Amino acid sequence: MADHYEVLGVGRDASAEEIKRAYRKLARKFHPDVNPAPDAADQFKSVTRAYEVLSDPEKRRNYDATGHENGTGGMGGGFGGADFGGFQDIFETFFGAGGSGGMGGGPTGRARRGQDALITASIDLRDAVFGTEKTLEVDTAVVCPTCDGSCCQPGTQPETCTICNGQGAVRRPVRSILGTVMAAETCSACQGFGTVIPDPCRECSGQGRIRERTSLTIKIPAGVATGTRIQLAGRGEAGPGGGPHADLYVEIEVRQHDVFVRDGDHLLATMSVPMTAAALGTTLTLDTFDGEQEVPVKAGTQSGEVQTLKGLGVGRLRSNGRGDLKVTLRVETPTRLDDEQRQLLEQLATVRGEDRVHGTTEQRGLFSKLRDNLKNL
Repeated sequence: MADHYEVLGVGRDASAEEIKRAYRKLARKFHPDVNPAPDAADQFKSVTRAYEVLSDPEKRRNYDATGHENGTGGMGGGFGGADFGGFQDIFETFFGAGGSGGMGGGPTGRARRGQDALITASIDLRDAVFGTEKTLEVDTAVVCPTCDGSCCQPGTQPETCTICNGQGAVRRPVRSILGTVMAAETCSACQGFGTVIPDPCRECSGQGRIRERTSLTIKIPAGVATGTRIQLAGRGEAGPGGGPHADLYVEIEVRQHDVFVRDGDHLLATMSVPMTAAALGTTLTLDTFDGEQEVPVKAGTQSGEVQTLKGLGVGRLRSNGRGDLKVTLRVETPTRLDDEQRQLLEQLATVRGEDRVHGTTEQRGLFSKLRDNLKNL
């Protein structure tokens, strides 16, 4: 009988993980469903038997000591011969840690939900004010048009795994501190699906989906802001094996505007007013998202005063109506005067008694004085 270590191609000091990796590699290579060689079935059985012995710590100790599979060992006195690897298999058996096809759970379906995706859409401030529709190019996974998600080449279908008989898991006896128990682990031949695909679809390589660039038109509501995410249920990636589509999330990025600044549902703008116009009063014209609007400037307007244009702001995201457009007026004081302008201003200053202006201070009230006195105590 061939040496089990040689069959798996590992050294006698190989770890349990190395033995498992070697077995899975050889099992895939010699599985009769994928290897048509006449001796593939016998080689697969040898590989499987070698793994059954070397993956069981107690059997491996007996095999290393005696050179054959049936050796004495076991529980011994007390816990001296306890197989804590088998104890771990007990937990795997009862709690399903041994694999997706463990202990009565049945085989795992190939169809799985796709993965959610996140993309960014940049829009203008006007689009955030009124809402808009936008067409996006999305690189995503779609159902394979050749196999329609079945993963099989047209005209073929999955076949029941002959190793686990369609259960998705294989069982083996292991010794533990509780005695000999049956441990279940995912079938390495079918990866827990219970079926194998002898002729995978050539277009999708047996995945049931392909990547494709598609166009997507979405409706962006009024009131969105940078960072707002719109969920499009079922518009994300198609799942493997014909699984359901995931969700697509579109994160909004609002570009800055040259004139308007957003403040919640309101729009802010600043307009310059000549000193004489602010003193005499006038009407300015502002080009807004709703067309040209008149901004009244009353006589005697001071720099920093705000005129509010009701209902010309941003649409509210989750309610009706819009915010306001608030225009801050900035009075401009001339910095360069010709002789005629200077003479006119000097005449005005004389008439108003402002040719010799003395700074004035505001009178402090009783409570202000009392507060300052209390601070000095």
